[in-house]
This record gives sequence, structure tokens and C-alpha cells, in this order.
Amino acid sequence: MTEQPYNPGAEGAKLNFKDVMSYGDYLQLDDILDRQNPQSAAHDEMLFIIQHQTSELWMKLALHEMNAARDALRTNDIASMFKMLARVSRIFEQLNSAWDVLRTMTPADYTTFRGAIGHSSGFQSYQNRMIEYVLGNRNPNMLKPHEHRPEIHAMLCAELARPSFYDEVVRYLFQTLDGHVDCMPEPQLNSPHAAIPEIQAKWKTVYGNIEAHWTLYELGEKLVDIEDYFRRWRFNHVTTVERVIGFKRGTGGTSGVKYLRRMLNVELFPELWHVRGEL
Repeated sequence: MTEQPYNPGAEGAKLNFKDVMSYGDYLQLDDILDRQNPQSAAHDEMLFIIQHQTSELWMKLALHEMNAARDALRTNDIASMFKMLARVSRIFEQLNSAWDVLRTMTPADYTTFRGAIGHSSGFQSYQNRMIEYVLGNRNPNMLKPHEHRPEIHAMLCAELARPSFYDEVVRYLFQTLDGHVDCMPEPQLNSPHAAIPEIQAKWKTVYGNIEAHWTLYELGEKLVDIEDYFRRWRFNHVTTVERVIGFKRGTGGTSGVKYLRRMLNVELFPELWHVRGEL
């Protein structure tokens, strides 16, 4: 006896979407899937485009979570903040996995379309820049590539004018340990966050007595998790670029691998790393 093909409609699944919102409608898939426009006939350019587009979508979600986490911290909603920070770490895990797919592209593959992408480069990603600004790596020199987009430039400048997420963490650290923020160092708004002895001393207090300061300890470790994944993202970027183009200059005009290796030395939360040597 021949088994009849499965019919999901017999179990109540909706099959007619003429007058209601469908999956594709909700996600606007027609628009999204129509936004891959290779500039050459090279097979691997589609991989290059989709890898970068999906990475930008993950970065959008990371920023959504980090901004919400900063707001939650300011209102002392620590449980929500912890959930958001854990999600940010998982997002960076996804971003790291994307490099594995791109590394299937060989140098010969990339050569077939590299000239077609002109001066476009991940160096110009304003979301990447915003992530660094929100977390505390605030280099105002990196605003220049965005001056041709006044609305984006203004958004980045606005971020530089407010305390970073780490600045808010430091405020919470001092408030919790001292009951006030009178002795808290001034936020470093327009420069990358550099290690400050007074902040490191506070973290040493936390890590020296975890039981008494469990919430602060958990917060510190969640930040270390995020930076750990963030460093891996940068490292995977370096190795992917070196594997595909060697030591050629980047399409955006940077020194390529040399520039990316310099970025590996940047610390987002330096006190949390340096304090480990004092324990």
C-alpha cells in the first residue's frame, strides 16, 4: 500500500497566505535576498558579500543588546543586563564562525574579483566602529572614514559624547563598593580606555573576596568573556586576511595584516586583565 504524501494542512497548518502576513513578509526576505549584487562574474564574490552582510546583521544585534545592557545597568536591572551580555558573547561566537566559511576562499579565488570592489573595506564598517566606541575603545581618528555620511558621523560623535558601557560599569563598581562615586575617575570619552590604578584596585578588591562581591565578580567575568570572543574575532580576521591576500595593502588603503595585528594589542577592559597578575 502506497503511503500518501504528508499533508501539513490536514493537521491545521495554514497554507494560504494571500491575505495574511507570511514568513517571507514578516522578514522582508524579498528585499534582503535581492541585496546581493556582485560587481563581477566571479563565483566567490557571492560568498564574500553574504559573509559580510550577515556579519553586519549580527553586529546590529550586538549593538542592540549592548545599548540595552547599558540602559539596564543605569537602572540597576542587573539580571537583565547579565542576560544581554551573555547574548553578546554568543553573537561574537557566531561572528567568529563566519570566518571559517570565508577561509574556504583561496587567494586565487579572491583575485578574480578583488579589483571590482574598489576601495570598499571592512575598515569602513560603522557598526564595527560603534561596537568599539560603546565598549570603550574610543579612537576619534577613526571618525574620518565616515565623514561622507553625516548622519552616521553624527551618531558616532554622539556616542563619543556619552559614557561608554565600561564607564557605566566603573560607576557601578565604585557605587557598590564605596556607596558613592565621588572618587571615581572621569570617563575617558574621546580616547581609548587606558588602565587606571584606582579602577584596578577596585577590581582587586572584588576578585580578592569573591563571596562578598559575587555580583561584581560575575559582571567582571562577563566582560572578560566578551573581550575574549572579541579578541578571537580580531585574530580570526588577521589570519583570514593573511591566508587570502598575504601582506598586500587592504582595499581601504590600510597596511592590511600589519594594521590588523596592531589592533590585536588593544585592550577594551585593561584593568580586568591586569588585575589577574596581582591575585
